[in-house]
Amino acid sequence: MQNTKWMPLLFAAVAVAVLAPCVVRAELLEKTKKVGATTVRYKVVLPNGYDAAKSYPAILALGGGPQTMNTVDSVLNRNLRAEAEKRGYIVVAPAAPDDDLFFEEGARIFPEFLKMILADYKIQDNKFHIAGPSNGGIAAFHVAALNPQYFLSVTAFPGYMWQPSTARLQAISKMCVFMYVGEHDPYMWHSEMKKEAEFLRSKGTVARYSVEQGQPHRLETLAGDHAGRLFEGFEETKKGCSR
Repeated sequence: MQNTKWMPLLFAAVAVAVLAPCVVRAELLEKTKKVGATTVRYKVVLPNGYDAAKSYPAILALGGGPQTMNTVDSVLNRNLRAEAEKRGYIVVAPAAPDDDLFFEEGARIFPEFLKMILADYKIQDNKFHIAGPSNGGIAAFHVAALNPQYFLSVTAFPGYMWQPSTARLQAISKMCVFMYVGEHDPYMWHSEMKKEAEFLRSKGTVARYSVEQGQPHRLETLAGDHAGRLFEGFEETKKGCSR
């Protein structure tokens, strides 16, 4: 008889646990999806206190170099994960399927992959920011131009439009565009990025081109404790992306 008096409390505790919202601490998940005949491996960063019932801003992050899971880990750990967890962003970072870069044949997974992510998570306005370094920056421009209805902003650090054309640049002209390049970066990064930023500004786009002083190709000024600068750009989109 003594134990029975605790039963109502036990049932109440169970009910609270079952009915409580699904709130979790920050997580890094590794997943796969089948997009047509293509298997896509990707990682998802969930923010601190993630609640599946709430909507969150989201970033599609694309790695540099060969765009493998190693480069996914790099862009998350160096540039995005810590700030996303703290600021309340979801980050989705796929690896290039079958080693096909995202500014080449790898772009075939879009927009179907984005639709699948939107079915899994509540994303504010059903649109993403897209960002990446080097090949990831080039891919960010490419994927955004092919699927403009899914993106709010493009951020490349560095990066530019692969095989640019007026039509492809016009396709991203309603987004905010943020471009960063190291002062000592070789190749054609400076000239092409500056030219594209000027074109976009001529169309009324909020397009920023920043030369990072003293920096090589791999930018430390946007990594670690400085990664918040990327998120300041994402936040700026709330003010509108056209002048």
